[in-house]
Amino acid sequence: MRDPVGTVLLAAGRGTRFGASPKLLSVLDGKPLVRHAAEAAVQAGLGPVVAVLGHAGAQVREALAGLPLTVVENPDHAAGLSTSLRAGLGALPEAVTGAIVLLGDMPRVGSGLPVRLAEAFRAAPVAPAAVVPVKDGLRGNPVLLNRRLLSAGIAGLTGDRGAGPLLARRDDVLELAVDEAGVLIDVDTPAALADLL
Repeated sequence: MRDPVGTVLLAAGRGTRFGASPKLLSVLDGKPLVRHAAEAAVQAGLGPVVAVLGHAGAQVREALAGLPLTVVENPDHAAGLSTSLRAGLGALPEAVTGAIVLLGDMPRVGSGLPVRLAEAFRAAPVAPAAVVPVKDGLRGNPVLLNRRLLSAGIAGLTGDRGAGPLLARRDDVLELAVDEAGVLIDVDTPAALADLL
């Protein structure tokens, strides 16, 4: 199998818009939000999965117990998402060229989507900078990043931003049309969680 693909699960943020309780531990369908995302990553069976923890790290670690993944603590998580992205990518083996970045608050992304992103990445005649799912004309998540093409740019990211600003300036991003509404659904507020119940 060429081009090994790993997954970085971002689960370090404070989720301030959600309120006082840790957002990723909120229960949906009998499981914490973060476990839905983690199980999708593991069930995809693509390669190593790294979960980046920070806020409420001990409880999030407990919510992920028993899953075959690597946990990385990001002591700088309060400085923004960019620090967690770097920590997660840095924990993947060097041989992993493609990294799927999965947000811990996206419980409606199924395990089939990471597989499709990886297949599109591997099948491209020229390796794209990223593979981005698109639903109804809107770019969503998770996104597969080409570590070799983006490493310098990712190293320079700061604050509470992911790779979006890097990808906006590139013409080698592969858009993958999908039917999964879950690529546009993240849980930022109690009302958003209630909508999914």
